[in-house]
Amino acid sequence: MASATVGARLWLLIEYAGPWPSHLESLQLPDKIAELVRRALDRGIRPQLIRRPGRRTRTQVEDLHVLVAYAASQEPWMARGVVAGPDDLDLDALVAGVVPESCILEDEPVFLVCTHAKRNACCARIGLPLARSLAESLPDRVWETSHVGGDRYAANLVCLPHGIFYGSMSQAAALAAANAYRSGEVILDRLRGRAGIPEPLQAAEHFARAHTGECSVGAVAVESSRSDGDVTEAIVRCGDVRIQVVVEPSAFTPPCGTACAETITTYRLVSLDRLTPVQYTTPALA
Repeated sequence: MASATVGARLWLLIEYAGPWPSHLESLQLPDKIAELVRRALDRGIRPQLIRRPGRRTRTQVEDLHVLVAYAASQEPWMARGVVAGPDDLDLDALVAGVVPESCILEDEPVFLVCTHAKRNACCARIGLPLARSLAESLPDRVWETSHVGGDRYAANLVCLPHGIFYGSMSQAAALAAANAYRSGEVILDRLRGRAGIPEPLQAAEHFARAHTGECSVGAVAVESSRSDGDVTEAIVRCGDVRIQVVVEPSAFTPPCGTACAETITTYRLVSLDRLTPVQYTTPALA
């Protein structure tokens, strides 16, 4: 919970089946891709390399197949394009929330599974079979991707365009989360959070969902917040309810013996109060 990548509200996905460097910012990539990654980083856009599950061919880079996603509004979108080179993709349009001229809007979500072995072996060991399994159920919607953040949570699943992160996914859990997202909903189990907002606010959204049972992707958002030391107070819109949520950090050490299992910060619920009365029926137990 509350561990989705904070600085990821704009996304650039570049299809590349060749070898991935451990860090994209090193720009150890074919010239066209390296330049596109550099331009994205300069504009605060999150670049990711992607490839179809199971493919490891080393092909010469000609046209660039890209996906862009904009999650900085209440109505996120994503678009697909094929460009000859970096100059043909208007990343400034993406920053402005406008679909680049070289791209066409997508009407289906995309699912990313981190399989970046050079960054962390666990991501490949656990992520590769999950990506292949998920792709069998959702052909053409699933991609392997480079590092998304949170190696300790492998296997990681990202649902775009909203930037919903899940971690520690099994094949069954990933399929359930993907199907829920396709229906416009989230599942709280293994939900890491929504990318692009500070971690305390991700935690506030999570606690608001858990309290109300609200599963709709777009129905929950932080409207305002303030911090006093380590304590964060947020006003969360949850459907037609406004909820005051107060959280504070809490240390946690995962029960894992790998190098990626250092103590991490999660969040504890201090208080939660509804600000407007509303009739609510507690969901029946499964």
